[in-house]
Amino acid sequence: MKATTIANGILRAVFVLSGIVLGCYFLYQIRSVLGYLAIAAVIALLGRPIVLFLRRKLKLPNLLAVILTMMLMLGVFVGILALFIPLINEQGKNLSLLDIEDLRSNLNLLYAQIVDYFGITTSNVNDMIKDSELEKNVLEGLNLSFIPNFLNSFLNILSDFSVGLFSVLFISFFFLKDSKLFQNGILTFVPNTKEGNMVKSIDSINNLLSRYFGGILLQLFILFIVYTITLLIVGVENAIVIAFLCSLFNIIPYVGPIVGGVIMITLTMTSFLGADFSSVILPKALYVFIGLFIGQLIDNFFSQPFIFSNSVKSHPLEIFLIIIISGLLFGVVGMVIAVPGYTAIKVILKEFLSENSFVKKLTKNL
Repeated sequence: MKATTIANGILRAVFVLSGIVLGCYFLYQIRSVLGYLAIAAVIALLGRPIVLFLRRKLKLPNLLAVILTMMLMLGVFVGILALFIPLINEQGKNLSLLDIEDLRSNLNLLYAQIVDYFGITTSNVNDMIKDSELEKNVLEGLNLSFIPNFLNSFLNILSDFSVGLFSVLFISFFFLKDSKLFQNGILTFVPNTKEGNMVKSIDSINNLLSRYFGGILLQLFILFIVYTITLLIVGVENAIVIAFLCSLFNIIPYVGPIVGGVIMITLTMTSFLGADFSSVILPKALYVFIGLFIGQLIDNFFSQPFIFSNSVKSHPLEIFLIIIISGLLFGVVGMVIAVPGYTAIKVILKEFLSENSFVKKLTKNL
Protein backbone atom coordinates (compact mmCIF):
# COMPACT_ATOMS: atom_id res chain seq x y z
CA MET A 1 0.00 0.00 0.00
CA LYS A 2 1.41 3.36 -1.04
CA ALA A 3 2.03 6.16 1.40
CA THR A 4 -0.26 8.38 -0.67
CA THR A 5 -3.15 5.96 -0.28
CA ILE A 6 -2.62 5.75 3.48
CA ALA A 7 -2.45 9.53 3.75
CA ASN A 8 -5.64 9.94 1.73
CA GLY A 9 -7.38 7.38 3.95
CA ILE A 10 -6.29 9.21 7.09
CA LEU A 11 -7.46 12.54 5.65
CA ARG A 12 -10.85 11.07 4.73
CA ALA A 13 -11.22 9.64 8.23
CA VAL A 14 -10.32 13.00 9.75
CA PHE A 15 -12.84 14.80 7.53
CA VAL A 16 -15.57 12.27 8.35
CA LEU A 17 -14.93 12.54 12.09
CA SER A 18 -14.83 16.33 11.84
CA GLY A 19 -18.13 16.29 9.95
CA ILE A 20 -19.71 14.06 12.60
CA VAL A 21 -18.47 16.32 15.41
CA LEU A 22 -19.69 19.45 13.64
CA GLY A 23 -23.04 17.79 12.88
CA CYS A 24 -23.51 16.81 16.54
CA TYR A 25 -22.54 20.30 17.65
CA PHE A 26 -25.02 21.82 15.20
CA LEU A 27 -27.80 19.52 16.44
CA TYR A 28 -26.93 20.46 20.02
CA GLN A 29 -27.19 24.16 19.19
CA ILE A 30 -30.63 23.74 17.61
CA ARG A 31 -31.89 21.29 20.26
CA SER A 32 -34.81 23.58 21.10
CA VAL A 33 -35.96 23.53 17.46
CA LEU A 34 -35.65 19.74 17.41
CA GLY A 35 -37.72 19.65 20.58
CA TYR A 36 -40.41 21.80 18.92
CA LEU A 37 -40.44 19.45 15.93
CA ALA A 38 -40.75 16.39 18.17
CA ILE A 39 -43.63 17.88 20.19
CA ALA A 40 -45.35 19.06 17.02
CA ALA A 41 -45.01 15.56 15.54
CA VAL A 42 -46.66 14.06 18.64
CA ILE A 43 -49.50 16.60 18.45
CA ALA A 44 -49.94 15.81 14.76
CA LEU A 45 -50.12 12.10 15.56
CA LEU A 46 -52.76 12.75 18.22
CA GLY A 47 -54.74 15.07 15.97
CA ARG A 48 -54.54 12.88 12.89
CA PRO A 49 -57.50 10.62 13.85
CA ILE A 50 -59.64 13.70 14.52
CA VAL A 51 -58.78 15.21 11.14
CA LEU A 52 -59.55 11.92 9.39
CA PHE A 53 -62.88 11.68 11.22
CA LEU A 54 -63.89 15.21 10.22
CA ARG A 55 -62.87 14.62 6.62
CA ARG A 56 -64.39 11.16 6.15
CA LYS A 57 -67.45 11.23 8.36
CA LEU A 58 -68.46 14.90 8.22
CA LYS A 59 -67.10 15.50 4.69
CA LEU A 60 -65.28 18.69 5.73
CA PRO A 61 -62.48 20.16 3.60
CA ASN A 62 -58.99 19.31 4.77
CA LEU A 63 -58.11 22.89 5.79
CA LEU A 64 -61.30 23.32 7.83
CA ALA A 65 -60.80 19.94 9.48
CA VAL A 66 -57.26 20.89 10.48
CA ILE A 67 -58.37 24.28 11.86
CA LEU A 68 -61.16 22.71 13.90
CA THR A 69 -58.77 20.05 15.21
CA MET A 70 -56.20 22.66 16.23
CA MET A 71 -58.91 24.74 17.93
CA LEU A 72 -60.14 21.67 19.80
CA MET A 73 -56.67 20.70 20.99
CA LEU A 74 -55.84 24.29 21.91
CA GLY A 75 -59.13 24.52 23.82
CA VAL A 76 -58.23 21.39 25.78
CA PHE A 77 -54.81 22.85 26.57
CA VAL A 78 -56.29 26.18 27.70
CA GLY A 79 -58.85 24.31 29.79
CA ILE A 80 -56.08 22.40 31.54
CA LEU A 81 -54.20 25.64 32.22
CA ALA A 82 -57.40 27.19 33.57
CA LEU A 83 -57.49 24.48 36.22
CA PHE A 84 -54.32 25.89 37.70
CA ILE A 85 -55.48 29.51 37.90
CA PRO A 86 -57.45 29.05 41.17
CA LEU A 87 -54.54 27.13 42.67
CA ILE A 88 -51.99 29.77 41.67
CA ASN A 89 -54.27 32.53 42.93
CA GLU A 90 -54.80 30.76 46.23
CA GLN A 91 -51.12 30.05 46.67
CA GLY A 92 -50.34 33.67 45.87
CA LYS A 93 -52.67 34.79 48.64
CA ASN A 94 -51.14 32.29 51.00
CA LEU A 95 -47.66 33.51 50.10
CA SER A 96 -48.56 37.13 50.76
CA LEU A 97 -50.08 36.22 54.11
CA LEU A 98 -47.39 33.72 55.06
CA ASP A 99 -46.43 33.83 58.72
CA ILE A 100 -43.04 32.22 59.20
CA GLU A 101 -43.57 31.80 62.94
CA ASP A 102 -46.90 30.07 62.34
CA LEU A 103 -45.31 27.87 59.66
CA ARG A 104 -42.54 26.88 62.06
CA SER A 105 -45.06 26.10 64.78
CA ASN A 106 -47.19 23.91 62.48
CA LEU A 107 -44.20 22.02 61.14
CA ASN A 108 -42.90 21.42 64.65
CA LEU A 109 -46.35 20.22 65.73
CA LEU A 110 -46.61 17.83 62.78
CA TYR A 111 -43.13 16.49 63.51
CA ALA A 112 -43.96 15.95 67.18
CA GLN A 113 -47.20 14.14 66.30
CA ILE A 114 -45.41 11.81 63.87
CA VAL A 115 -42.69 11.03 66.43
CA ASP A 116 -45.24 10.46 69.17
CA TYR A 117 -47.47 8.25 67.01
CA PHE A 118 -44.67 5.91 65.99
CA GLY A 119 -43.52 5.45 69.58
CA ILE A 120 -40.25 7.31 69.44
CA THR A 121 -39.15 8.92 72.72
CA THR A 122 -40.88 12.30 72.93
CA SER A 123 -39.88 13.54 76.37
CA ASN A 124 -37.50 16.12 74.94
CA VAL A 125 -39.10 16.67 71.52
CA ASN A 126 -39.96 20.32 72.15
CA ASP A 127 -36.54 21.08 73.61
CA MET A 128 -34.85 19.32 70.69
CA ILE A 129 -36.83 21.36 68.18
CA LYS A 130 -36.18 24.65 69.96
CA ASP A 131 -32.48 23.99 70.47
CA SER A 132 -31.77 22.18 67.22
CA GLU A 133 -29.34 23.59 64.71
CA LEU A 134 -31.90 22.76 62.02
CA GLU A 135 -34.31 25.32 63.38
CA LYS A 136 -31.64 27.94 63.90
CA ASN A 137 -30.03 27.48 60.49
CA VAL A 138 -33.09 26.70 58.38
CA LEU A 139 -36.31 27.87 59.94
CA GLU A 140 -34.91 31.08 61.41
CA GLY A 141 -33.13 31.77 58.16
CA LEU A 142 -36.26 31.17 56.11
CA ASN A 143 -37.31 34.34 54.36
CA LEU A 144 -39.01 35.45 51.21
CA SER A 145 -36.07 37.34 49.73
CA PHE A 146 -35.83 34.76 46.94
CA ILE A 147 -39.24 35.73 45.53
CA PRO A 148 -38.10 38.65 43.27
CA ASN A 149 -35.44 36.46 41.66
CA PHE A 150 -37.95 33.66 41.33
CA LEU A 151 -40.47 35.98 39.67
CA ASN A 152 -37.84 37.22 37.21
CA SER A 153 -36.93 33.64 36.34
CA PHE A 154 -40.60 32.81 36.01
CA LEU A 155 -41.13 35.68 33.57
CA ASN A 156 -38.19 34.49 31.47
CA ILE A 157 -39.58 30.97 31.46
CA LEU A 158 -43.01 32.32 30.52
CA SER A 159 -41.49 34.26 27.62
CA ASP A 160 -39.64 31.19 26.35
CA PHE A 161 -42.80 29.13 26.83
CA SER A 162 -44.81 31.59 24.72
CA VAL A 163 -42.29 31.39 21.88
CA GLY A 164 -42.19 27.61 22.15
CA LEU A 165 -45.99 27.33 22.22
CA PHE A 166 -46.37 29.48 19.11
CA SER A 167 -43.65 27.50 17.31
CA VAL A 168 -45.19 24.14 18.22
CA LEU A 169 -48.69 25.24 17.15
CA PHE A 170 -47.37 26.67 13.87
CA ILE A 171 -45.43 23.51 13.01
CA SER A 172 -48.27 21.23 14.14
CA PHE A 173 -50.71 23.04 11.86
CA PHE A 174 -48.63 22.33 8.76
CA PHE A 175 -47.90 18.74 9.85
CA LEU A 176 -51.67 18.18 10.09
CA LYS A 177 -52.48 20.12 6.93
CA ASP A 178 -49.93 18.24 4.84
CA SER A 179 -49.53 14.75 6.28
CA LYS A 180 -46.69 14.08 3.84
CA LEU A 181 -44.66 17.15 4.87
CA PHE A 182 -42.69 15.35 7.59
CA GLN A 183 -42.29 12.31 5.35
CA ASN A 184 -40.96 14.37 2.44
CA GLY A 185 -38.46 16.05 4.75
CA ILE A 186 -37.08 12.67 5.80
CA LEU A 187 -37.02 11.34 2.23
CA THR A 188 -34.62 14.11 1.20
CA PHE A 189 -31.92 12.23 3.15
CA VAL A 190 -32.83 8.77 1.78
CA PRO A 191 -31.43 7.31 -1.47
CA ASN A 192 -33.98 6.98 -4.27
CA THR A 193 -33.70 3.18 -4.23
CA LYS A 194 -34.80 3.07 -0.58
CA GLU A 195 -37.65 5.60 -0.70
CA GLY A 196 -40.34 2.91 -1.00
CA ASN A 197 -39.13 1.14 2.13
CA MET A 198 -38.92 4.40 4.04
CA VAL A 199 -42.46 5.42 3.04
CA LYS A 200 -43.79 2.09 4.32
CA SER A 201 -41.80 2.54 7.53
CA ILE A 202 -43.16 6.05 8.12
CA ASP A 203 -46.75 4.92 7.52
CA SER A 204 -46.35 2.02 9.95
CA ILE A 205 -44.69 4.26 12.54
CA ASN A 206 -47.49 6.82 12.24
CA ASN A 207 -50.17 4.19 12.78
CA LEU A 208 -48.42 2.53 15.71
CA LEU A 209 -47.48 5.74 17.48
CA SER A 210 -50.93 7.25 16.96
CA ARG A 211 -52.39 4.29 18.83
CA TYR A 212 -49.62 4.46 21.42
CA PHE A 213 -50.09 8.14 22.29
CA GLY A 214 -53.86 7.67 22.25
CA GLY A 215 -53.38 4.82 24.73
CA ILE A 216 -51.18 7.04 26.91
CA LEU A 217 -53.95 9.65 27.03
CA LEU A 218 -56.44 6.93 28.02
CA GLN A 219 -54.03 5.75 30.74
CA LEU A 220 -53.63 9.26 32.17
CA PHE A 221 -57.38 9.89 32.01
CA ILE A 222 -58.18 6.72 33.97
CA LEU A 223 -55.61 7.59 36.65
CA PHE A 224 -56.89 11.16 36.76
CA ILE A 225 -60.44 9.93 37.43
CA VAL A 226 -59.32 7.50 40.16
CA TYR A 227 -57.09 10.10 41.86
CA THR A 228 -59.74 12.81 41.65
CA ILE A 229 -62.41 10.59 43.23
CA THR A 230 -59.98 9.59 45.99
CA LEU A 231 -58.99 13.16 46.84
CA LEU A 232 -62.58 14.40 46.73
CA ILE A 233 -63.68 11.64 49.12
CA VAL A 234 -60.83 12.51 51.49
CA GLY A 235 -61.70 16.21 51.26
CA VAL A 236 -58.45 17.63 49.89
CA GLU A 237 -58.66 21.14 48.43
CA ASN A 238 -57.80 21.59 44.74
CA ALA A 239 -58.34 17.85 44.24
CA ILE A 240 -58.68 18.12 40.45
CA VAL A 241 -55.42 20.00 39.99
CA ILE A 242 -53.47 17.70 42.32
CA ALA A 243 -54.92 14.61 40.62
CA PHE A 244 -53.99 15.96 37.20
CA LEU A 245 -50.42 16.73 38.26
CA CYS A 246 -49.91 13.35 39.89
CA SER A 247 -51.42 11.41 36.99
CA LEU A 248 -49.22 13.37 34.59
CA PHE A 249 -46.13 11.95 36.32
CA ASN A 250 -47.10 8.53 34.93
CA ILE A 251 -45.67 9.65 31.60
CA ILE A 252 -42.33 8.75 33.20
CA PRO A 253 -42.37 4.93 33.37
CA TYR A 254 -41.87 3.22 36.74
CA VAL A 255 -40.33 6.26 38.49
CA GLY A 256 -43.19 8.66 37.71
CA PRO A 257 -45.92 6.84 39.66
CA ILE A 258 -43.72 6.77 42.77
CA VAL A 259 -42.98 10.50 42.54
CA GLY A 260 -46.64 11.30 41.88
CA GLY A 261 -47.74 9.15 44.80
CA VAL A 262 -45.30 10.81 47.21
CA ILE A 263 -46.47 14.25 46.09
CA MET A 264 -50.14 13.33 46.49
CA ILE A 265 -49.69 11.91 49.98
CA THR A 266 -47.52 14.87 51.03
CA LEU A 267 -50.05 17.41 49.76
CA THR A 268 -52.83 15.50 51.52
CA MET A 269 -50.97 15.60 54.85
CA THR A 270 -50.10 19.29 54.52
CA SER A 271 -53.73 20.09 53.61
CA PHE A 272 -54.73 19.10 57.13
CA LEU A 273 -51.71 20.55 58.88
CA GLY A 274 -52.56 21.39 62.47
CA ALA A 275 -55.20 18.66 62.87
CA ASP A 276 -54.65 15.62 65.06
CA PHE A 277 -52.16 13.27 63.42
CA SER A 278 -53.52 9.90 64.57
CA SER A 279 -57.22 10.60 64.03
CA VAL A 280 -57.18 12.91 60.99
CA ILE A 281 -53.90 13.18 59.08
CA LEU A 282 -52.78 9.54 59.11
CA PRO A 283 -56.20 8.03 58.17
CA LYS A 284 -56.62 10.45 55.27
CA ALA A 285 -53.08 9.69 54.08
CA LEU A 286 -53.90 5.97 54.24
CA TYR A 287 -57.10 6.50 52.21
CA VAL A 288 -55.09 8.35 49.56
CA PHE A 289 -52.52 5.54 49.55
CA ILE A 290 -55.32 3.02 48.95
CA GLY A 291 -56.59 5.16 46.05
CA LEU A 292 -53.06 5.28 44.61
CA PHE A 293 -52.77 1.51 44.97
CA ILE A 294 -56.08 0.94 43.16
CA GLY A 295 -55.07 3.33 40.39
CA GLN A 296 -51.76 1.56 39.88
CA LEU A 297 -53.46 -1.85 39.85
CA ILE A 298 -55.77 -0.66 37.06
CA ASP A 299 -52.81 0.87 35.25
CA ASN A 300 -50.54 -2.18 35.51
CA PHE A 301 -53.14 -4.84 34.73
CA PHE A 302 -55.34 -3.01 32.23
CA SER A 303 -53.93 0.21 30.77
CA GLN A 304 -50.31 -0.77 30.14
CA PRO A 305 -51.00 -4.25 28.69
CA PHE A 306 -53.61 -2.67 26.43
CA ILE A 307 -51.20 0.02 25.24
CA PHE A 308 -48.20 -2.24 24.69
CA SER A 309 -50.03 -5.16 23.09
CA ASN A 310 -52.42 -3.21 20.85
CA SER A 311 -50.27 -0.24 19.88
CA VAL A 312 -46.53 -0.90 19.83
CA LYS A 313 -46.83 -4.70 19.47
CA SER A 314 -44.12 -5.43 22.04
CA HIS A 315 -43.95 -7.74 25.04
CA PRO A 316 -44.12 -6.00 28.46
CA LEU A 317 -40.76 -7.53 29.49
CA GLU A 318 -39.22 -6.26 26.27
CA ILE A 319 -40.57 -2.79 27.00
CA PHE A 320 -39.31 -2.96 30.60
CA LEU A 321 -35.75 -3.71 29.51
CA ILE A 322 -35.78 -0.99 26.86
CA ILE A 323 -37.04 1.61 29.34
CA ILE A 324 -34.44 0.64 31.96
CA ILE A 325 -31.58 0.76 29.46
CA SER A 326 -32.75 4.10 28.04
CA GLY A 327 -33.05 5.49 31.56
CA LEU A 328 -29.49 4.45 32.41
CA LEU A 329 -28.16 5.99 29.20
CA PHE A 330 -30.23 9.16 28.87
CA GLY A 331 -31.99 9.68 32.21
CA VAL A 332 -35.64 10.63 32.54
CA VAL A 333 -35.90 11.89 28.95
CA GLY A 334 -34.66 8.51 27.74
CA MET A 335 -37.35 6.73 29.74
CA VAL A 336 -40.07 8.91 28.22
CA ILE A 337 -38.97 8.47 24.59
CA ALA A 338 -37.85 4.84 24.95
CA VAL A 339 -41.05 3.17 23.74
CA PRO A 340 -41.80 5.37 20.70
CA GLY A 341 -38.12 5.40 19.72
CA TYR A 342 -37.82 1.62 20.04
CA THR A 343 -41.01 1.14 18.05
CA ALA A 344 -39.71 3.33 15.22
CA ILE A 345 -36.41 1.42 15.16
CA LYS A 346 -38.22 -1.94 14.98
CA VAL A 347 -40.36 -0.78 12.06
CA ILE A 348 -37.34 0.53 10.13
CA LEU A 349 -35.40 -2.67 10.77
CA LYS A 350 -38.31 -4.74 9.48
CA GLU A 351 -38.49 -2.76 6.25
CA PHE A 352 -34.75 -2.59 5.51
CA LEU A 353 -33.43 -5.82 7.07
CA SER A 354 -36.41 -8.13 6.71
CA GLU A 355 -34.23 -11.08 5.67
CA ASN A 356 -32.11 -11.00 8.82
CA SER A 357 -33.05 -13.86 11.17
CA PHE A 358 -32.66 -11.75 14.32
CA VAL A 359 -34.81 -8.96 12.86
CA LYS A 360 -37.45 -11.51 11.84
CA LYS A 361 -37.76 -12.75 15.43
CA LEU A 362 -37.67 -9.26 16.88
CA THR A 363 -40.38 -7.88 14.58
CA LYS A 364 -42.60 -10.94 14.10
CA ASN A 365 -45.56 -9.22 15.83
CA LEU A 366 -45.42 -6.04 13.73
